[in-house]
Amino acid sequence: MFKDLFRSKQKYVTIKQREIPDGSLQQTDLSKKELPDGLWVKCGQCNQMIYHKDLVKNLKVCPKCQYHFRISAWERINYLVDPGSFQELFANITSGDPLNFPVYQDKLAKSKKETELKEGVVTGVANIGGVPLALGVMDFGFIGGSMGSAVGEKLVRIFEYAAEHELPVATFAASGGARMYEGILSLMQMATTCQALSLLAEKALLYISILTDPTTGGVFASFASQGDIIIAEPGALIGFAGARVIQQTTRQTLPPGFQRSEFLLEHGMIDMIVSRKELRNTLARLLRYHQRRKRVINQ
Repeated sequence: MFKDLFRSKQKYVTIKQREIPDGSLQQTDLSKKELPDGLWVKCGQCNQMIYHKDLVKNLKVCPKCQYHFRISAWERINYLVDPGSFQELFANITSGDPLNFPVYQDKLAKSKKETELKEGVVTGVANIGGVPLALGVMDFGFIGGSMGSAVGEKLVRIFEYAAEHELPVATFAASGGARMYEGILSLMQMATTCQALSLLAEKALLYISILTDPTTGGVFASFASQGDIIIAEPGALIGFAGARVIQQTTRQTLPPGFQRSEFLLEHGMIDMIVSRKELRNTLARLLRYHQRRKRVINQ
């Protein structure tokens, strides 16, 4: 059956025909191998089976329905910035366990191993289209991209660095919200990140906020919604509270596509929707429009 092709670790055989003395052909099983895991990926929207290498070449966007798969922080950085221009900053800032919350240390260790990151955001400076800027790129794979003390601190520092060096800033939000394992300390990051953004505003420096799937909770309610220009990827889930909570609270039926990028654009919550394949060119164009003077991060 065709469906058996995609079964996990499906066996297949290599068949060779050999001639025997009576002139007939006999099939011989020479070897057995395993179909590699992850060779095909199923689209979460149209259910299309996509060859993994083709998906990667297409920046993890479904070629049939344009569904945008979630990607890691480093995947995003590598396709977005000019080759060799990214310099990571504040990489050694990591989370503690201020509340001695059960299982938190285990979750941190697991996320560090799975993502090969020290925290849920990567910060640094780079060039896009030859224009220098500061970057903060969140990774949903690290405890759901939740914003704890370390994530907030890294963002604050990159905002301060940009203000000091007069650089524009772009952030990529991918988060379920505040990190509950740190309690009030995580909620405080909403205020501290917004306060740090005021340094950019005072110097009239451009801040571009890019919202990816998902951008929710305290991250959306703080720095992610404060951009001078707010861009979203197609179909991204964006909002503060979940749709079920809102529906139960308001006792109203929510409209189709509620909290998706397209709905937010229609209602003026974001400025534009840009596909992943067009995002680099769009950012380069916006940065050039607002460029004060040419500075080049080490190539």
